[in-house]
Amino acid sequence: MNRILINFAHPSRPRSKINNALRAAVEDLENVTINDLYANYPDFLIDIKREQSLCEDHDIIIFQHPFYWFSTPSIMKEWLDLVLEHGWAYGLKGKALEGKIFLQSITAGGDDSTYREGGCNIFTIRELISPYYAMAKVCRMKWLPPFTVLGIHGGLSKEKVNAHVEDYRRTIIALRDETLDIEKAQQEKYLNSDLNSIIRRS
Repeated sequence: MNRILINFAHPSRPRSKINNALRAAVEDLENVTINDLYANYPDFLIDIKREQSLCEDHDIIIFQHPFYWFSTPSIMKEWLDLVLEHGWAYGLKGKALEGKIFLQSITAGGDDSTYREGGCNIFTIRELISPYYAMAKVCRMKWLPPFTVLGIHGGLSKEKVNAHVEDYRRTIIALRDETLDIEKAQQEKYLNSDLNSIIRRS
């Protein structure tokens, strides 16, 4: 089984219904580690060696976060700046992350129609997260499109929330058990666009 590291970042976790529900759906799974960055580093003094060790010990690295101003919460940028050191994450000798899978789990207020040319957010989510795609490539990682929960500001019914939660658990299990078709998934707009087409029956 693959080992999955979820770097979780939400600066106002008590107010987050969606991210808390997604997290609760997977934190009991075997071989899944939740690394709550704001809880572990309230002073932003990130333990670089601890974080590098966690990355080395896992096969899949996920950034789970709300889509704050078209990016991640600030602690994730701090994490990237400090943890991904030259000679460890990239460069001629920096191969610690080579071959590992990277993706983001994103929650956003706007729905899919707002993330397009002509929409109020102007750009697609894929365009807005392109720095993370570039990061994964520089670190020789396998990039997957993001798992997204959109339209939160419009209000999601309990049924829709439950469906997203079930899909997230299903996705994490498939990644862990290597039943998710990586090549097919890379062609999707979002990882959860059509799970039935990318998850093989075990």
